[in-house]
Amino acid sequence: MSRPTSPIPPGRPVSRRGALTPTLIVVALVVVGFIFFANVWTDVLWYRQLGFFEVFLTENLARIGIFAAGFAVMFLAVFFAIRIAYHARPVYAPDSEIRDNLNRYQAQLEPVRRVVMVGLPIMFGLFAGSAAASQWQKVLLFFNQESFGQNDPVFNLDISFYLMTLPFLGFITGFLISVVVIAGIAGILTHYLYGSIRLMERGIFTSRAAQIHLAVTGATFLLLLGANFWLDRYASVQNNGGRWAGALYTDVNAVIPTKAILAVAAALVAILFIVAAVIGRWRLPVIGTAMLIITSILAGGVYPWVIQQFQVRPSEQTLENQYIKRNIDLTRAAYGLDKIQVERYNATNTATTGALAPDAQTTANIRLLDPNLISDAFSQLEQYRPYYQFPQALNVDRYEVDGKVQDTVIAVRELNPGNVATNQQGWLNQHVVYTHGYGVVAAKGNKFTVDGKPEFLQSGIPSTGVLGDDSTYEPRIYFGESSPEYSIVGAPEGAPNREQDRPSGKEGDGETQYTFTGNGGPNVGSFFNKVLYAIKFQSSDLLLSDGVNEESQILYDRNPRERVQKVAPYLTVDGNAYPAVVDGRVKWIVDGYTTSQYYPYSQQEQLSEATADSQTTAGRAVALPNSSVNYIRNSVKATVDAYDGSVTLYAWDDQDPILKSWQKVFPTSLKPYSEMSADVMSHVRYPEDLFKVQRELLGRYHVTDPVSFYKSDEVWSVPADPTADSATDVKQPPFYMSLQMPDQEQPAFQLTSSFIPQIVNGSARNVLYGFLAADSDAGNQKGVKAESYGKLRLLQIPPETQVPGPGQAQNKFNSDPTVSQALNLLRQGASDVLNGNLLTLPVGGGILYVQPVYLKSTGETSYPTLQRVLVAFGDKVGFAATLDEALKQLFGGDSGAAAGDSGNNGQTPVNPGATPPTGVADAKAELKAALDEANAAIRAGQAALAAGDFAAYGEQQKKLAAALQKALDAEAKIPAIVPEPTPPPTATPSPTAAPTAVQSGSATGTATPSPAASN
Repeated sequence: MSRPTSPIPPGRPVSRRGALTPTLIVVALVVVGFIFFANVWTDVLWYRQLGFFEVFLTENLARIGIFAAGFAVMFLAVFFAIRIAYHARPVYAPDSEIRDNLNRYQAQLEPVRRVVMVGLPIMFGLFAGSAAASQWQKVLLFFNQESFGQNDPVFNLDISFYLMTLPFLGFITGFLISVVVIAGIAGILTHYLYGSIRLMERGIFTSRAAQIHLAVTGATFLLLLGANFWLDRYASVQNNGGRWAGALYTDVNAVIPTKAILAVAAALVAILFIVAAVIGRWRLPVIGTAMLIITSILAGGVYPWVIQQFQVRPSEQTLENQYIKRNIDLTRAAYGLDKIQVERYNATNTATTGALAPDAQTTANIRLLDPNLISDAFSQLEQYRPYYQFPQALNVDRYEVDGKVQDTVIAVRELNPGNVATNQQGWLNQHVVYTHGYGVVAAKGNKFTVDGKPEFLQSGIPSTGVLGDDSTYEPRIYFGESSPEYSIVGAPEGAPNREQDRPSGKEGDGETQYTFTGNGGPNVGSFFNKVLYAIKFQSSDLLLSDGVNEESQILYDRNPRERVQKVAPYLTVDGNAYPAVVDGRVKWIVDGYTTSQYYPYSQQEQLSEATADSQTTAGRAVALPNSSVNYIRNSVKATVDAYDGSVTLYAWDDQDPILKSWQKVFPTSLKPYSEMSADVMSHVRYPEDLFKVQRELLGRYHVTDPVSFYKSDEVWSVPADPTADSATDVKQPPFYMSLQMPDQEQPAFQLTSSFIPQIVNGSARNVLYGFLAADSDAGNQKGVKAESYGKLRLLQIPPETQVPGPGQAQNKFNSDPTVSQALNLLRQGASDVLNGNLLTLPVGGGILYVQPVYLKSTGETSYPTLQRVLVAFGDKVGFAATLDEALKQLFGGDSGAAAGDSGNNGQTPVNPGATPPTGVADAKAELKAALDEANAAIRAGQAALAAGDFAAYGEQQKKLAAALQKALDAEAKIPAIVPEPTPPPTATPSPTAAPTAVQSGSATGTATPSPAASN
């Protein structure tokens, strides 16, 4: 019989469920889904175009698989915990007299119970799957691990166990413990909500089903806890919580045995929980749990503390000796310091005639061009258009010029679309017209023009020089460190060129246009791809503009470092990518590191702190991420083509087990370094960030004797940068230069740094204790790496020699009365005196410091020019217009310093004792007159400023600038007079005399150079 329908009251509208809300929800899901799809598919296009789709596919399949596994485990555990607890609920008739408070909650939950019982496990599953997917690298390394062929000293297991197996097992046990805890809590709450667990006046009531459920959960948790205790035994050799890394005496003799005991105890208590589930009695598992807690406190905490305090501490040096030795040996091995060559360097502080003769090639190539100061000079001399720019810090490389290797400061002329006129900064100009930079600019590191400008090897538009011209190498820079977010390039054959290319000539008359012809990015010609990229970059112009055609490509992710990081996610990328002209192209060379924090007995180092120096603080260099490592290898050299963005990864350290493991994961993404061309090989250099990490460790780990290491009486520090404009001390950066170390037969391109005694509470004796150099010459043969490449040489200087450190050398420069007088005069002339990088060189049997001095006038278009060179050897200071003259002041005319091309700025020095040429007296008179004019202008300007007459002050500043220029011109006519190696005179010569040696702190008189020499 059918149920009769109720009549609808007349005049009352029919109630219908609205369709608007479900429609909006569906539309929102579709929009979100399509946005997600757009981002994923554009990544697919990017990786496929670049040839690294294998990396994208493998990484994402691994993430998806691990996510699915993590989600499934958590979902099933929580779902069945809730389901079992719900089905085990007691059934009873409602009692109106004894009201059950939980009935209200059950009644409220019942309408949504099914949703909650499924939704809650899904929510926890999503969180668990996401957390598990983030560990994809540990999973892939575990299944593709390579042996190190070296065992640890405690458990005699291969090092790969600690770097690739133990992290995976720790992840699995930690994840399963989380699953058991969350599922257990969900089950307990469900039991309580439905009455299987109830709080009674006489205690806690637990149903039989609930008891079994709790017993199984507790047993599972204890088994996992026992496994975790067992793995903790191995993790003790990775401990970094004590004074020294690794398992020490207390760990080996107390912690490791007690962890084994706790693992066995946890397994036994787990068995008691299973027994309790069978017999229904809980006394034994309760007692066992209490005993486990007490044992973990006593055995895991109190006992090791007693051993440490009463056995180890009184005899720490003796008992910890062998463990300190392990820490030293394995730390040095983990950071590549075990093969370092250490040599005692008995440095002298006395400059003698001819001392530089054996180092003539080194002194001839001393780099005076500071890559961190000279960017403005490159910009003013070589920028040509406001839409070009040079980086704040340039790079140091080397090129063969006239058969000789020449240290070179190099930079690419990159695009700066932000400097396009405001009325031209539309979407079309930003992304279609202004797309690329143009050309490479390079200058000799040791040479300047007469007026202090860089002497360029490669310059101009069109690009010309020893590195090639526009017909021999591709000068256009589409991929660089300052490239726009994205550009649309390319067009059908015959279509008009739309890209702004370059000025038509050096004078900048007219402009030329260009069309990109390479394969640099995904095609964006189809309507579907336009839609995808319009969503990705949130730009409707990309979809509607006529600047996008059927042949258009979209270039993005253009920074070389980020590009390499994206195709090699398992690498840590060096903070400095540098350009090189190789094989007819401009290519960025990028260093990649394999790292780990699990190497046994190795001291951990925080990358961001170890690689921080005055350059990263000033924003001129990129700091590494804030992560800790205790193993690092420069395993990959990568190149990024500046024209088409193609990336090539070379397996540089092909013996690194971590890299070999990743090669099994991504078998086609890396090439052997034997395929690297000779041209690229010749520009490979030792990476800066690896060197910074190594020098930080060497501050302590140059000591290999455990007794001395324990005492910490030979700890070194990296000196603060004496030229940094910072209120706090920041480390001096390492410097690239061509240098001949004492055991080398000829100079090699080196990366160098120095050491001073340990800095304590911000202060230290600034004397030199060590000098470190890394050989950066990889050779110039195709696929053949030079045997000397990467060799670390450490010169240990006996403390008793008291060789001044960089800080003392800079202080001597600043406090020398002659130098300070000359520099102060220049500063009063509305110009800034800039101290260049302070280079440290082990030459002449001692330590030589060289610092270029730049002069920069005020004004937006000003740039620094090299005017003087400061040198120091021991307590002696030299100050002259050229490096050759300054060295002669220290070592005399027969020192050998002038051999070769020593950067004389085109000026020819005069031999000692030679008769001054005709006109010297007149030039000196002109110099004196010019200085008198300068002093008069300064006094008049100060008087005008005091009177508030700014117009008069401005006129005096112009007169001052003109007088200083006259002084420079006059001094250029005076040849350098080098003193004979005789004791200094007791009388002070005239201030107008030519510069001679300056002896700081000497009781005898000093030869005072002209104040104008500070220019």
